[in-house]
Amino acid sequence: MLQGYRARARVCCDSNSAAPTGSTAAAVDLLICGTPSLWHGRNTSMRQIPWESADIAPGHIVQWRVRVVGPAPADRPREEYRRSASFNQDKHYSLIEATRNTEDPLASWLAVTFEVEGTLHRGALEKALLHLVRRHHCLRCEFRRLTEDLALAVYGPDDIELEAVDMGAFDTPQEVRAFLADSFQKDADTLVWPPYTMGAVVRDGGSTTVYLAFDHIVSDGMSMPNIAYDVQTAYAAYCAGEDPELPPAGSYVDFAREQRHRYASIEVDDGSLAYWKAFIARNGGIFPRFPLDLGAEPGRLYPAFNESATLLNDREAEMLEVRCREVGGKPFMGLLAAVAVALREEGGPDLYRALLPVSERGRDTWRHSVGWFVNTLPIEFSVARELDFAQLIAGVRDGFSTMMESIDVPFVRAWELLAPEYFTGRSWPFPVNFVSYIDMRKCPGAENHARWRPMAYVWVSCVNGTTSWFQRDSDGLHINSIYVDIPQAHQTMARLQDTLRKTLRTMARSAAM
Repeated sequence: MLQGYRARARVCCDSNSAAPTGSTAAAVDLLICGTPSLWHGRNTSMRQIPWESADIAPGHIVQWRVRVVGPAPADRPREEYRRSASFNQDKHYSLIEATRNTEDPLASWLAVTFEVEGTLHRGALEKALLHLVRRHHCLRCEFRRLTEDLALAVYGPDDIELEAVDMGAFDTPQEVRAFLADSFQKDADTLVWPPYTMGAVVRDGGSTTVYLAFDHIVSDGMSMPNIAYDVQTAYAAYCAGEDPELPPAGSYVDFAREQRHRYASIEVDDGSLAYWKAFIARNGGIFPRFPLDLGAEPGRLYPAFNESATLLNDREAEMLEVRCREVGGKPFMGLLAAVAVALREEGGPDLYRALLPVSERGRDTWRHSVGWFVNTLPIEFSVARELDFAQLIAGVRDGFSTMMESIDVPFVRAWELLAPEYFTGRSWPFPVNFVSYIDMRKCPGAENHARWRPMAYVWVSCVNGTTSWFQRDSDGLHINSIYVDIPQAHQTMARLQDTLRKTLRTMARSAAM
């Protein structure tokens, strides 16, 4: 299954932005923000925003609960749990399990909402949601800890049914958001099957908002647009009295099995770890520090603050893309360069080091799949003041190319082997420099986003640093950040966002630094 793995891997800027496990609450990504959300429901594409900014009109809420036909999970024989979870899933499950009864229990969810136009055909929506669960193996996985490994069993498609539950009418958007936030936190639970929930806010004579929320163990950032595409396509087919026709979606369970088979037995002296070892020697450790002061105390977790903003409008973002291509780069390279320059301007170093999430979906097998298809690798490049724009982009391109030569080894396995002193901690030891990017215009179904109005959300219980996601859509370049909710962090991130916005606009206007 993983033959040609190196050639199929693509950086998160092309598809995926969910984060490596173990960063903070449920492992998300990192970097910038500071002003209130600039999103006011005008988007024509998809982006990620705080749940508090969700604009969902009130209505009647119906939830669909997954029900197993046959033996309950607790009654399933131990022999059925023969498949191993992925490295990401195992580490994530361990963190949640270890902190569940502590003062700072770690928890998170990822969610997506989208609109169904016209009067709802409730039976068609129920069939579309059931089709989603039956289509993706990871949504039918039940996890169990066996000795040291996290094992799983997969229910068959015919073992799954849905049960509709009427939750009643809600009169205001605030009531809807509060109810769903509580539901997501309770029902998208790593340790309880199924680790997700789904439903709809139904309005008489108007559109219906469909929602789905998942624990990270069965999903990532790229899974959100895939889910919207699957459900919308299946719903339209069932409304027309037809069976859905969707592209093939490879199984994340198969991906995890092959990954385990290939990498579980490597040791510290394995040659595939050479890039990691060299980075650690130069960096002084496996984790590159976020270089600015957030005011966070070492070893302490804090409540999370979540906000979003627009950095460039569509015209400005297009100008930046043109500039990058003129000097042989790609848009995400321009973004990385701008982040590095902004950090330097705010007091960071002339040598940029960060962890970069890399999509493991490829272009075919798993492009339409739901799962946690993310690896993480360190990148470094110079951001010295004497470099012009072309030289800076060349440095990013070279750093990225060198990084991609070592795509094979899963981050969690490298972490376990090369930094065992940090591996069992409840979070990364300090704020880590971590950057993620998705071009939402390349997602399946993007041509329908103006009608569907899909939005993505991430919530985490607590953090010890800062985490950010950048998204490019048809309206421009946007950022969603989560960071420690303390005064110093708010000041630092506000200044950094302002500097980043100015840097991006300068790069868009001229190649001169």
